[in-house]
Amino acid sequence: MSRTILGLIAGLLSAGALAQTPLADHHQHGFSGPILALINAGADGPPAISGADIVRHLDDAGIMRATVLSTAYMFGKPGRAVENELAKVRAENDWTIAQAAQFPDRLVAFCGIAPQKDYALEEIARCAANKHVRGIKLHLGNSDIQLENPEHAARLAQVFAAANRHHLAIVVHMRASFSKKRPYGAEQARAFIEKVLPAAPDVVVQVAHMAGTGPGYDDPPSQAVMSVLADAVARGDSRTKNLWFDVASNATDVTPEQAAQLVRHIRQVGTKRILYGSDAATSSNKPPREAWAAFRKLPLTDAEFATIAGNVAPYLR
Repeated sequence: MSRTILGLIAGLLSAGALAQTPLADHHQHGFSGPILALINAGADGPPAISGADIVRHLDDAGIMRATVLSTAYMFGKPGRAVENELAKVRAENDWTIAQAAQFPDRLVAFCGIAPQKDYALEEIARCAANKHVRGIKLHLGNSDIQLENPEHAARLAQVFAAANRHHLAIVVHMRASFSKKRPYGAEQARAFIEKVLPAAPDVVVQVAHMAGTGPGYDDPPSQAVMSVLADAVARGDSRTKNLWFDVASNATDVTPEQAAQLVRHIRQVGTKRILYGSDAATSSNKPPREAWAAFRKLPLTDAEFATIAGNVAPYLR
């Protein structure tokens, strides 16, 4: 889609004509059969979620474009024995790329990378050579990256630097592992800003789920991380100049208190840095239309909703 068309639509949004509909869903997933089998421990799972499925959901919501995030990093989860792991990672990333390539005016692909793996930098370079790939997706909880660990932070910085060299945006699920009860709070947020973020000064870094997990916004450690990140943005820390935040599934089933906290963080960051996302139309998440309707229930103003609906990350322009 041309910048002219996007500019025209953004103008309509600013005039209020399309204020109820986001231009883009910045956090979607396709799921292949092998990934679903992995998630379901080898059992028969639901059918794959393809690019065509995502586009149908976008059409239903009146949304023009989406970022499709590969979950190939799941094959690299520590402690998970996967035969021919690298081949499976590449196959999953290639499947996601192929789904996006079927709808080049609607979808862009991000490769899933397990940053602790020896093949991570090679896979970033391989993905970067494909014109349909605009970025990488990292899941620090799934990969058991502990930001307070200097070795982990240094390795993550190498991955950020590789993405920056290849002009790839980064979507990072920061929330530390629940299953292993890893620490997650202000210390980890400061380590991210000080040790990792400077390695990618030229590309978009999109913090998924407002530093949490979704659905909802009820995790105090995630809120503590978001507070540190928001403070850095609000005081003009130069390391956060390309830092964006997506709200994928954060407004689902929130209490009034959680909604108020989410709105405080949105306003502290500034609505111009907030990207709409729905996560994926699975049993635990709402599809884009319903997810936007849930987000619209937050105590934001019409002008704030219009700004967020009109935001398009640079990698989608």
